[in-house]
Amino acid sequence: MTRARRWWQSGPPIKRIDRAARFVDDVGFALLFPKANVELPSLWQAASDRPLSEGEGDWGPDMDRVWRWKDELPRRGLAWYGEFVRGRKSFLSRTLLGDLYPRAGAPDDFAEAAFSRDAHRIARILLLDGPQSTAVLREALDIEGSRGAERFSRAVGELARAHVVTNFGTQDEGTGWPSAVLELTARVFSIPARRDPATCRLNVARAFLDTMVIAQPYHLGNAFHWGAAGARSAFEELVARGEAARDGPAYRLLRSVVRRPPARPPGASGR
Repeated sequence: MTRARRWWQSGPPIKRIDRAARFVDDVGFALLFPKANVELPSLWQAASDRPLSEGEGDWGPDMDRVWRWKDELPRRGLAWYGEFVRGRKSFLSRTLLGDLYPRAGAPDDFAEAAFSRDAHRIARILLLDGPQSTAVLREALDIEGSRGAERFSRAVGELARAHVVTNFGTQDEGTGWPSAVLELTARVFSIPARRDPATCRLNVARAFLDTMVIAQPYHLGNAFHWGAAGARSAFEELVARGEAARDGPAYRLLRSVVRRPPARPPGASGR
């Protein structure tokens, strides 16, 4: 019940994009859709009272709204979106993005990272030509067919997990579904140029515990690709600072040390 309140799953569903942005700002990170046996916040569960299976089988107003928000939130610079949390389609708040972003914060900083050839080519095209649809990027890379689609998806996922790219709206290609547009994260969001890695790491661990209420190291390790040892080290540092306590194999904050908007109150209007 505590997590349900913390994850905005109590009260009326979110109905407006500004509230969706506030939700991401509040929880810090969220999946687009929930995954069975994975306890993490999701935008779908905050925006709909319906089980996901119903939403997938019957495209209705809730699904339409959430599906549009995944492209519109990053396009407006309200929340980062890509394949990151547990390697799934997910959102990050602007604050958490700043703490997780692993490079200098310049649009061309991807050049200093060890990516695959396809990933580097995609990032380079975006740097030189600006936002591009996935259809245009696949054509530019001459990636066709089912194997080409898998190869392209791997390259984009690689860039998203390192926060190089984010979704940036959609583009109508004339037939079928519109194509997602990608853009360099550092051109959409302001990334602080000077950040202490140790401080950022503690900020992330603190925010994770605040949102999860209670969590074991592997929860953070799996969610943010840190590994359990790295997560445990960060949690133990919070314990040493008097900000968190062990609870069996898990950890919890001793007090709320993360400034955030008020949680979603039951019965609130204007969702």
